Amino acid sequence: MLNFEFFNPTRIVFGQGTIARLDTLVASDARVLILLGGESARKNGTLAEVRAALGTREVYQFDGIEPNPSYETLMKAVSLVREKKLDFLLAVGGGSVIDGTKFVAAAIDYDGEPWDILETRGDTVTSALPFGSVLTLSATGSEMNDGSVVTRRATQAKLAFTSPHVFPRFSILDPTKTYTLPIRQIANGVVDSFTHVMEQYLTYPADGLVQDRFAEGLLQTLIEIGPKLLEKADDYELRANFMWVATLALNGLIGAGVPQDWSTHIIGHELTARYNIDHARTLAVVLPANLQVRRTAKHGKLLQYAQRVWGITQGSEDERIDAAIDRTRVFFESMGIQTRLPDYGIDASEIGILVGQLRAHGMVELGERKDVTPEVGQRILEASL
Repeated sequence: MLNFEFFNPTRIVFGQGTIARLDTLVASDARVLILLGGESARKNGTLAEVRAALGTREVYQFDGIEPNPSYETLMKAVSLVREKKLDFLLAVGGGSVIDGTKFVAAAIDYDGEPWDILETRGDTVTSALPFGSVLTLSATGSEMNDGSVVTRRATQAKLAFTSPHVFPRFSILDPTKTYTLPIRQIANGVVDSFTHVMEQYLTYPADGLVQDRFAEGLLQTLIEIGPKLLEKADDYELRANFMWVATLALNGLIGAGVPQDWSTHIIGHELTARYNIDHARTLAVVLPANLQVRRTAKHGKLLQYAQRVWGITQGSEDERIDAAIDRTRVFFESMGIQTRLPDYGIDASEIGILVGQLRAHGMVELGERKDVTPEVGQRILEASL
C-alpha cells in the first residue's frame, strides 16, 4: 500500500426532510448566496424548502450554472458576491452546481486572474469562502470532496482543480429530491459513479486490500441497482443507496493509499469541451477502449475485476479480460448510454484534433504510471470508433 494522508471535513446530513437542518448548519447572521442550475430545484419545491429553512437571513440567488459549469458564468457570480459582500455560499443542485460553487468560493479573494486556479490545478489557492450544498442529483461526489471541473467556453478548455480549501462545510443528501430527475440524468449518474470507482480501482495491484474490497462492493452495488433505478422513480431505498454510493465513489476513501488513473476522465473532458457531450457519456465511450488499449499494463487488476466484480472465472486470461471489458460496455448500454464515438456523430477525422487539444492543455503524461501520452490517447480514441 502507498503512503497517504486522508482528510475529509465535510459533514454529511443524510435522509428525508433534512433540508430543515439548514437553520442550524448556517450561521444565523450569514449573508448567503444560493447558487442554482436550471429550473428543477424551483419546480420540485427544493428551493422553497431551502429559503424557508434559511429564515430571516439575508439571501441572494444566482441562477443558470450550466451542466458543464463555465468560467464565464461563474465569474458573474463572483462579481455578485463581491458587490453584495456576501460571506456564505449554498449550492443547490448536482455536481456541476457544486463544482461551480467551489470555483466561486476560491475565486472571491484570489490574488490574480482566477482562471489561474484551473491552470495551476488549484496549487495557488490559499483560501476560499465557506459554503455548503444541498444535493439534488447523485453522480459526481462533489458534495464530499475537494475537486472541481470548469470549462472556459472561449478556448474550449475543460480543466480540473483540487484544494483542501474547497471542501463543503456540510452537504445535505435527501434522496427524495432525486425523484423527479429525468431518466437520462439518473443513467448518467450511474455511469459517472461507476467510472469514478474504476479510475481508482483498476490500475495495478498495490495490496490495498481494504480499498479494493470497498471499490468492488460499490461497483457491484451499481450493477445491481443501476437498471432498477431507471424503472422506479420513487423507490426511496434504491435512490438512497445510489446517492450514498455516488458520494463514496469520490470522497477520497477508496483512493487513499492506491494508485489512481483518471486518464478516462481527462480524455472525456476534451470530448465534452469540443462537442458538448454529457460528461458521463464521454466516460462510457472512453473507458472500455482505455481498458482494451492498456490491457497489458492493467493485466493483474483486469483479471481481479473480471473475477470479483463480474464472476468471470472460465477461459484463458485474455478471454477473461475480453469478457470483463465487454460486460462493462454492455452494462453502460443497459443504462441507455451509447459507447462508441460514431454514436455521437464523431468520426476518425476528428481524432487528430482531440489529440491536439490534449497536447495544448498539457495532458501528456496521464494515467497511474504517467505513460498515457497523446499517442496512447490517440489509440484509445481510435479504439472508441
